[in-house]
Amino acid sequence: MENILECRGVSKIYTQFPALNFTNLTVKRGRIVGLLGPNGSGKTTLIKMISGILTPSSGSISINGVPVGAQTKNMVSYLPERTYLNDWMKVRDIIDFFSDFYTNFNKEKAYDMLKRLQINDGDRLKTMSKGTKEKVQLVLVMSRETDLYLLDEPIGGVDPAARDYILDTIISNYSENSTVIISTHLIYDIEKILDDIIFINQGNLFLAASTDEIREQHGKSIDAYFREVFRC
Repeated sequence: MENILECRGVSKIYTQFPALNFTNLTVKRGRIVGLLGPNGSGKTTLIKMISGILTPSSGSISINGVPVGAQTKNMVSYLPERTYLNDWMKVRDIIDFFSDFYTNFNKEKAYDMLKRLQINDGDRLKTMSKGTKEKVQLVLVMSRETDLYLLDEPIGGVDPAARDYILDTIISNYSENSTVIISTHLIYDIEKILDDIIFINQGNLFLAASTDEIREQHGKSIDAYFREVFRC
């Protein structure tokens, strides 16, 4: 199946306020996709619905042709915007926990990424900076061998020098049969790894295209085009 993700007429309404009001959207397999939009545009809401944390008010979402639900839990690996791990735990304890909980978790890959990111598996989270904790979360998410990776602001809390390590980790640890969707506002830093982009604004789908199409049609970088469209 060429399309890994399909959204059909999806909406999410909170007390009569539409947080998301989509038409149709498809995402292909084997791509790195930027989910881009101003703050409050609905990016996190969409990611949570794809992951199954939130239920759409209307419409449908499917992964590999399967409606989002219990059957798709093992198809998705989700990195939330906020840290969710317990501070008292050591990194190696968290890896053991994930290995026991997820059948598709690859411990060897996790330890390899920790080494590349220079993180000691014996350290407790409470001794780490916010950026290092986010690196640990990314390692956990990318160590699952699954179909769809959903990363909500994966480089938002790390310093500029560490961002290239994070992006390299993302590129190096997903397969050609899987897709990565990255929600971020740091477009300049991340556009070099993107194959496709999705622009959303005020809950509506504004544009879905390949990065090559955008650059050819508008003669601009993705960051410059985003700033033009949304007047940033």
